[in-house]
Amino acid sequence: MQSYLLPILAVGIGIGLAFLTKYKKSSYTKLLLSFSGAFLLALTLFDLLPEVYDHLEAKITGLFIMSGILLQIILEFFSKGAEHGHIHIQKTDSAFPWMLFISLCLHSFLEGFPIHDHNDMVYGVLIHKIPIATLISAFLIQSNFTRTQIASFLLVFTIMTPLGTFISNASEISTDYIIRINAIVIGIFFHISTTILFESSEGHKFNLSKLIAIILGVGIAFII
Repeated sequence: MQSYLLPILAVGIGIGLAFLTKYKKSSYTKLLLSFSGAFLLALTLFDLLPEVYDHLEAKITGLFIMSGILLQIILEFFSKGAEHGHIHIQKTDSAFPWMLFISLCLHSFLEGFPIHDHNDMVYGVLIHKIPIATLISAFLIQSNFTRTQIASFLLVFTIMTPLGTFISNASEISTDYIIRINAIVIGIFFHISTTILFESSEGHKFNLSKLIAIILGVGIAFII
């Protein structure tokens, strides 16, 4: 059950943080992004990657992982990097951001596939979604969209990851196809997490707090 509830909880926490931070990208949000990037990357390496390589031939696995990286690059062409904390919505915009909406929902849907019962990847998705949901909520609330549009955006975004998990667990899709989808998701996670980590030090300046956040992310992922 937690496989379905935790991603929903993550968005709820993110919306709450958006109100608490008064819709601004605070230093705490940046630290949480750094922690989430390290945590998600480490969990992918420790938990998900070995499982995929156990089921697929090495070169085929690499091909699907590269496909995931390329897919995420394409998605970011439309979302402008919202998956790793870059939200670009003008306050004066009144047209619903369909490209952002579709890109984020597809990303969220796919990241639900590797989540299974007793699988630690749900914690990686949980930590990843909190700062992203915070930033998305903050910009939507400040935008010129109606409350109905904002609520619909957040509601659909919230249920997409549990929907991906449900289809992965309950459908008759063969294990081979699920493993291939998981390999694509690994590529997506690689791109997002490394982008967050590369951008975590503004101007390539040493930042002790962000370094500690990254080390904690890797360490906790290793322990669990």
